[in-house]
Amino acid sequence: MAKRRPGGRDGVAGLPAAALVDGPSQRQLRVGELLRATLIEVLQREELRDPELTGLRLTVSEVRVSPDLKQATCFVWPFGLPAAALRDRRPALRQALARAAPWLGSQLAGRVRLKFAPRLSFVLDESFDRAERMEHLLKDLTLSQGDGESEP
Repeated sequence: MAKRRPGGRDGVAGLPAAALVDGPSQRQLRVGELLRATLIEVLQREELRDPELTGLRLTVSEVRVSPDLKQATCFVWPFGLPAAALRDRRPALRQALARAAPWLGSQLAGRVRLKFAPRLSFVLDESFDRAERMEHLLKDLTLSQGDGESEP
């Protein structure tokens, strides 16, 4: 009879098999994408009553789900707001999204069939802001290189 490892059937060096996997599981990715699509649908069809969020079009870029599927971090970005206006409103937007999280979670729970409705938390996705800054830097670089070539 073979001896069982302390970490489970597939464990190595006493670690459980789940601890050896890098990144999210396929289930986490599928549930995250399902929650993202459903959240986009809710944000498009339902009106958020928070004055800070009224009239904003929120883009949901990603939803990361915890391994137990009970927590979901939603990465959102207010679409169409100028960067200068957004800089002043970031703290208020974070608070408004935190206030809206329970209601949005209940909307998701009614539309998505999961054993547990995940607890939502919202993070402003800085990748859009970084991409815009990179675009401006590249544009400036292209313009400065174009000016240098025209001189003899």
